Parts: sequence; C-alpha cells; structure tokens
Amino acid sequence: MHALSRGFLTAGALFTLFLAAACSSTDSGNAVAADTTTASSTSAAATTTDDVSGQEGIDAGGSTDIDVEIGQCVRLGGTMTAATIENAECGSMESNYKVIAKAEQNEQCPTDVNQTYYETLDGVEQGALCLDVDWVVDGCMSVPTGGIDEPARVDCSDPSATDVEQVTEIKTGTADPNDCPEDGFAYDARQFVVCTTTIS
Repeated sequence: MHALSRGFLTAGALFTLFLAAACSSTDSGNAVAADTTTASSTSAAATTTDDVSGQEGIDAGGSTDIDVEIGQCVRLGGTMTAATIENAECGSMESNYKVIAKAEQNEQCPTDVNQTYYETLDGVEQGALCLDVDWVVDGCMSVPTGGIDEPARVDCSDPSATDVEQVTEIKTGTADPNDCPEDGFAYDARQFVVCTTTIS
C-alpha cells in the first residue's frame, strides 16, 4: 500500500506583499497533504475518478482567490513557503489534483483527501479546497516519496521519470489495497482504492 504524507505550503509571496501594502493585512495560501494513501498516473482520454462517490463532495463555504468548482482540476506546486495553484484541465499533463469539496477551514475536508489548499487573511482561514490526486486509468503519475514534492503527471514511457505509478483500476466499496492485483492507494473514509503498477 502506498501513502502520501502531510505537508504545509504557503502561497504567493508577491501577492502577500501587495495585499499588505494595499490593506495592511496578509493573505497566504497553504497546501496541506492529508494523511491518506493514494498515488498514480494518468492519460488525458482515459477513465477518471468522476464516478467515484465521495469525489463529489459539498461546497461548505469559504473563499479562495482561485476560481475553481468541485470536479474541476488544478496544478498545485511551489514550496513550503510559497505555494502556487492554477486552473488545469482534468487529465491533462498540467493537472495534478481534482477539487472534490470546498470548506471554510481545511479541517472540514474529508480525512482521506490527498491535499488541502487553504488561504488565510491576518492568520484566519478564509476558505479551503479539498483535493485528491487527479487519477486517470492507464495514465501515469510521478508520486515522490517523503511528501516534499507534489505528484506530477508523466508520460508512462518517459525513461527519465522517477517514482512512476500507472493506474490500472479504481475500485469502489473497498479501501483495501489487497483487492488490487499489485498495489494500491487507499481512501479509507470514502471507501475506494486506486490500483497501480509501479513503472519506475
């Protein structure tokens, strides 16, 4: 069984400086990787997790600067002190996460999401995006271990790619990686598992 670890990222240093000068406040975004197990890969025209119950959560309020809806995807990156987030087409090479719910605070996201991106104003959370890896059956995702880097979609035949997992199937009604032929990333709270094969 694979797992992605939890981490924190702070977004937009230039944006923060602009707001501090304009209204004497600070605004920052944070990405918080949830304690879950999931990884994998992707191919633009392949099957995705669109039909997985639990991947269409609710909009429980809150506000972030990025205009994105539940079911849409983003590219999340950056560092621990300067997160970046932008809209991306689901299943594309740019996309690494899917928005599965929205909340006022990151703790309100499902406990098994892969990542939580949230923004603060003067230290108070303004809104959070609950994110799962944008899995696509037959596609490949580089899933770095150690929680330092974000997952990235890669070409399955790229010899330079590392930590590559290819999604073989997405099973619902179970979170047991032993139900997969080789390995899997389990979502315990929402009861599904992403089955994968390690490419490199």
